[in-house]
Amino acid sequence: MTESENTEERDDAEEQAAGTEAAAEEAPADPLELAQAEAAKMKDMLVRTAADFDNFRKRTKRELEDARRGGREDLLKELLPVFDNLERAIQSAQRATDVKAVADGLTMILKQFEGTLARVGINRVPTTGSPFDPSVHEAIQQVETDEHPPGTVVAEVQPGYAAGEKLVRAAMVVVAKPKSGEAKPDA
Repeated sequence: MTESENTEERDDAEEQAAGTEAAAEEAPADPLELAQAEAAKMKDMLVRTAADFDNFRKRTKRELEDARRGGREDLLKELLPVFDNLERAIQSAQRATDVKAVADGLTMILKQFEGTLARVGINRVPTTGSPFDPSVHEAIQQVETDEHPPGTVVAEVQPGYAAGEKLVRAAMVVVAKPKSGEAKPDA
């Protein structure tokens, strides 16, 4: 071997030794220290995650309350003109001599109220003349009749309302049943 080759081998050996020493200095030799460092890191992450989740929960609760409050305010803004007209109708009724005019005014206010409910997504449940549906109707009476098919709603006692697909209040209705002398149809 030449002297330059010997020098290169010595340099390579020194570099390997230096690399091994540097690796030994960088990594802790004790596995317990490694585990403790990892545990401390995980604990810190857990504490941060718990704090983030708590902040998220509080923020979500606040946003939900704000949305409810905003929804109530929007509904109230829609209903206020109806109440204003109702107050005016009451004041006019106290001075009115024509009962028909008062009744017409109240009918107009009722139509305004129903229109307002429809704009906010609340609709009246169909009753009279429709088949009895226990999911939207509450039968409070049955009437024997041959004028309507059995199971048909013949009268509405109290209207029902639905907000979209969700029932707000069931309609109280009177339902037709066959006269007791008639034979029941075969099913």
